[in-house]
Amino acid sequence: MSRSPHTRVLARARVRAAVVTALLTPLAACSSNTSSGAADSDAKPSADDRPVTVTVTPTGDQVRAGDSVRITASGGKLTSVTVTDAEDHRLTGEVAADGRSWVSDRKAVPGAAYTVTAATRTAGGTARTTRSTFTTAPAEKVNKVDWRPGADTTVGVAQPISLVFDNPVKNRAAVEKQLRITTSNDTEGSWGWLTDWSGKDRVDWRPKTYWKPGTKVTLNAELNGTDSGAAGGWFVRDYTTTFTIGTRQIVKVDLDSHQLTLVRDGETVRRIPVSGGTPGGDKRSWRGTAVLMAKEGTINMNSETVGLGNAYDKMVEHSMRLTWSGMYAHAAPWNARYFGNTNHSSGCIGMSDANAAWFYGQVRPGDPFEITGKDTKGVVAPGNGFGAWNLSWSEWRQKSALR
Repeated sequence: MSRSPHTRVLARARVRAAVVTALLTPLAACSSNTSSGAADSDAKPSADDRPVTVTVTPTGDQVRAGDSVRITASGGKLTSVTVTDAEDHRLTGEVAADGRSWVSDRKAVPGAAYTVTAATRTAGGTARTTRSTFTTAPAEKVNKVDWRPGADTTVGVAQPISLVFDNPVKNRAAVEKQLRITTSNDTEGSWGWLTDWSGKDRVDWRPKTYWKPGTKVTLNAELNGTDSGAAGGWFVRDYTTTFTIGTRQIVKVDLDSHQLTLVRDGETVRRIPVSGGTPGGDKRSWRGTAVLMAKEGTINMNSETVGLGNAYDKMVEHSMRLTWSGMYAHAAPWNARYFGNTNHSSGCIGMSDANAAWFYGQVRPGDPFEITGKDTKGVVAPGNGFGAWNLSWSEWRQKSALR
């Protein structure tokens, strides 16, 4: 049976519709899968979950030492930071309250390789860790320190803490900030900068008044990574010492009455007849407060070493150093006829063998010698031994670089 043209047109239309329907059905399914896949692999994370940007300063190789390490975070917060060198020494610090920054307590030291590990958390709660490294340039010049008193010693009530530097210190405030004194009873004191008798830069810490007996004292000189300034070089290590203050002993020397008196805890222990420096010239003694620096025992004393020509050259027993310029208390049996009545030495405080032996056994470094007398060379200078006690408290505090 034949179909009419109209029938054939309708049939073809039905076929095309069926084909289109058949084609569209799988295409729609495929489009749905592709959209889902794009969401898994290409869609950008939400603003709350984007990675935190961590910035470390300094960065790079052979950077200048002497600066704190600074770490900042944007787009999230720091939760913890560690900064360690190749020997696993850590630069400590704390994350700021807002979690945006961290600064090391200590400075990066010369010639070190540091690894920085920063743990972060995004606003959306995702935790991540980033790591970076930097190295510091080595020190071209190193500054060293000689310090007193030594560790685990017991010293007298006038003993200062004294640091003498090998090279000049121009950055005095920066250095002084790194020097920390801790005492068992919150003793008030201050640093003061001096020129040592040797001509080197020096800084001493002394209490406002003599130490209280029994005080325990600790010095932490956290100098590693500190720049001394022009011509001084870098400090490449820390220094520490701990000591204890012993009995309150004061040695009073009256050059006019030629008597030395040992006073312990306010009580007179013994009076000793002595002979001080010869009046009227370079052989006179110093006055003021000197501090027993060291008990040196039997030593050779040669007048040429203190600018007095060939006045003497002999072995001297029970020698107790009071100044760098050569003033001692010691046995002087050759001056026996002058003890208690005449000053006839080359500047030292002499006494008999028996008295010197006894006295040597009683005193310790750090005991003050309070010396009075009309005809002397003057007051012991702060840098000539431990003469800081000859300055008033206000004068001493003015010598601090942090005043």
